[in-house]
Amino acid sequence: MVDGTARSGRGDGGSAGGACLAGDRGLSALAMTGNAPRPVAAARRPYLIVNPRSGGGKASRFRIAEKARALGAEVFLLDPSRPQDLVAVARRAVDEGADLLGVAGGDGTQALVAGVAAESGVPFVIIPAGTRNHFAMDLGLDRADPSAALEALTDGVELHVDLGFAGERVFVNNVSFGAYAALVQDPAYREDKIGTTVRILPEFLARHEGPELVVRTGLITVEGPDAVLVSNNPYQVDDPAGLDRRAQLDSGLLGVLAARAETPAETAARLRSGQTHGLTRLATPDDVVVHADVPVVPVGLDGEAVTLPTPVRCRISPRTLRVRVPHHRPGAAPAGRPPGWAAVRRVASAVGRAVHGRHTG
Repeated sequence: MVDGTARSGRGDGGSAGGACLAGDRGLSALAMTGNAPRPVAAARRPYLIVNPRSGGGKASRFRIAEKARALGAEVFLLDPSRPQDLVAVARRAVDEGADLLGVAGGDGTQALVAGVAAESGVPFVIIPAGTRNHFAMDLGLDRADPSAALEALTDGVELHVDLGFAGERVFVNNVSFGAYAALVQDPAYREDKIGTTVRILPEFLARHEGPELVVRTGLITVEGPDAVLVSNNPYQVDDPAGLDRRAQLDSGLLGVLAARAETPAETAARLRSGQTHGLTRLATPDDVVVHADVPVVPVGLDGEAVTLPTPVRCRISPRTLRVRVPHHRPGAAPAGRPPGWAAVRRVASAVGRAVHGRHTG
């Protein structure tokens, strides 16, 4: 799905070094067509992994572990004092007879266990006990009351949704490179995602640091972007930072956002005006390969800071994950720009004025 001047060949035109493509135009009007929720029998041996530290202790405040046990689930409580292999924990649970895997935690924890659920063919339940819970938001779950999602253990409906892969690593939301990845590498990002975005993104662009990237998908090539976001289904067209919503989770398409900025002042001006010139935007069923001039690159994988060997091949696996959700979900409300995005634009504006003053002084 590519719309614009660069339908094939190299998509690196324009003054900011990126083709201005609108491959996902109109996505906000889409729905999960052909994938209606279907009633299912309750799991006999549900298994729930609970991260007590996610979301500032949200799982503890809502007594997720106690309520899940009352519904017949076996609960594995993560120990914050030592690292644990969640993939091994989830696989062991399936080997011992679990017929449903669930996670009460953030998107990064969810992705690890979702991969095991998909490969094992068992359904997956999300309890949105993290900070942002983007995947839960796009599924329509109640992020204000994560305990409401426990209904899916005993009286839920099932959806089949896509999974993204970066190399062998699963992602439920997105994988980011360049400036986006720099955000999640900062230790402060976990506690204050919006604030860290405000502080680091303009600074990163001003210094123009990081490996030289090249993005290729199908016949499209984008040379030298400063920031790249590859998402499991495309984000809405008015969301150039991947902070908002996806209208669909079963399209079988990867979303690609790639931005290149000549100067921070130019970037700030575009943020202030809402312009997307200089932004390459694609929705594609093809693999997306991110090349770099270094052997490994820092990557943000569903908000978790990791490093991956290059080139990084991103792909989508259509309707691989069976997700169980409650019958009643509040997520049918119209999507909007998330809280805090206005702050990013204001700070970018201020940085742009400062940089412009330095360049002209």
